[in-house]
Amino acid sequence: MDRNHHRPGSAPARPTPGEVSPRPEVAEPVVYRVRVSGHLDDRWADWRNGLSIEREEGGDTVLTARVVDQAALHGLLRKLRDVGARLVSVNPGGAGTKKSSKEEHR
Repeated sequence: MDRNHHRPGSAPARPTPGEVSPRPEVAEPVVYRVRVSGHLDDRWADWRNGLSIEREEGGDTVLTARVVDQAALHGLLRKLRDVGARLVSVNPGGAGTKKSSKEEHR
């Protein structure tokens, strides 16, 4: 049996002395643009460092946030859900502007 594979209900294999246990890579923060329907107020800017709010004339709000991992992104999305905000889009890398998808990929 492979040392890294374990049966359900059993503990995963521990590294033997002198063996290095794998560590998860630390990822760089990723910028996400989260678009919601309606205008959110300025209290959202205080929620997390690096969160910016852009209210568009069409009635949407775009939150731009640097998140360190998926858990942080899910925390932001959960907070939006809890206040009843209607999610329009979530785009990594600062994508999701009003440009067409053809323009975004140039």
